Amino acid sequence: MKVAAVQMEPKILEKERNIARCLELMRTTAKEGAQLIIFPECALSGYCFASLAEAIPVAEPVPGPSSDKIAALCRELNTYVIVGLLEKDKSRYYNAAAFIGPQGLVGKYRKIHLPHLGIDRFVTPGNLPFTVYETELGGIGIAICYDANFPESCRILALQGADLIALPTNWPQGVEIVPEVVIPTRALENHVFCIAANRVGKERGFTFFGGSRICHWTGITLEEGKMGEEDILYADIEPADAREKRLILEPGEFEVDFVSHRRPDFYGRLAQP
Repeated sequence: MKVAAVQMEPKILEKERNIARCLELMRTTAKEGAQLIIFPECALSGYCFASLAEAIPVAEPVPGPSSDKIAALCRELNTYVIVGLLEKDKSRYYNAAAFIGPQGLVGKYRKIHLPHLGIDRFVTPGNLPFTVYETELGGIGIAICYDANFPESCRILALQGADLIALPTNWPQGVEIVPEVVIPTRALENHVFCIAANRVGKERGFTFFGGSRICHWTGITLEEGKMGEEDILYADIEPADAREKRLILEPGEFEVDFVSHRRPDFYGRLAQP
């Protein structure tokens, strides 16, 4: 399938403008044959809020008005979309991602690991388990930005059968090492495709640098986004290639398997608070 990582510049508090831009970019990428389109973290809202109260006007339920608009276009274009937004669920607010396809909402993910930065200072930590969604495109898992710094996040998705892990991100200047090193490592160590869509632009003293990545399960970068400007990355991938975890480098002499060679009986400390 062809995947697209959309490196765009959301505008804080301008949800209608941002959703219109996402719909426009969906049409652009679909014309290029993209079947799965990934947008950045908080693409519909912006990120650098000074308080939760300030962000509440641009938060909404999932499903809700914005996801419904995206779903309608997914039906028209026969595409799947993963987009970052602020989710309102009763009295709680989450940094979330909605996974939407031609049949409507596929699922949603709420960011579990929250840095002391932007809106993450004020939202509720995610309370939904890491989930792999089985689709006609393959098994797709979702994590958001800072989640990728914790190897357990992508590992649990891989153990649940993910072929591809989508990572909407908002990486600001100062963490350029993450797309350069962390994302290829997550792909390699889990034998999965990783697609990280970062934003660009300046927002309240922070500069978001771009540098989005599409990584092969070997850890090789297939496509890399431009630095400091909007961009769209495309790659043709075969999700089924990520399912055979055993790598035979020299039959009977040099073989590795990052799943069956695990020793979870020695890893107990990882799951302790």
